[in-house]
Amino acid sequence: MTETATAPLTGKALLAKVKELSTLPRRERAKQCGYYTVTKNNQVRVNLTDFYDALLSARGIPLSPEAPKDGRGREPTYRVSVHQNGQIVIGATYTKAMGLKPGDEFEIRLGYKHIHLIQLGESDKKETSLDIDSDESDDEDFEEEE
Repeated sequence: MTETATAPLTGKALLAKVKELSTLPRRERAKQCGYYTVTKNNQVRVNLTDFYDALLSARGIPLSPEAPKDGRGREPTYRVSVHQNGQIVIGATYTKAMGLKPGDEFEIRLGYKHIHLIQLGESDKKETSLDIDSDESDDEDFEEEE
């Protein structure tokens, strides 16, 4: 297996050492700062990824988001598409976010580049809208002439 030869520098010590070694190539700088491993064949492998990550964190640039994720599932995209059978399906993530329950009914109103879903049976007539390919913010209603 591989072993780290020295403890890599971090924080202000890393920034100072990098500034001091500014004339050297990047691989040599990473090696001098301790970001390398020695393989069982006595070959030196420089770990530039960890070196750059340490540099960024030493400069105060966060690499990962603040809250760690649990690593399960997908992120909602807030987009829907028409399926082959002509139906639009809205997933459970979106219905939970809107506070909908099984059996809720909606009236569908077509607008210009959007669809309005108006919940039936509510006294306040809560309105939920889905944007479909909305390049412009026109709120003109689509009127059908017969």
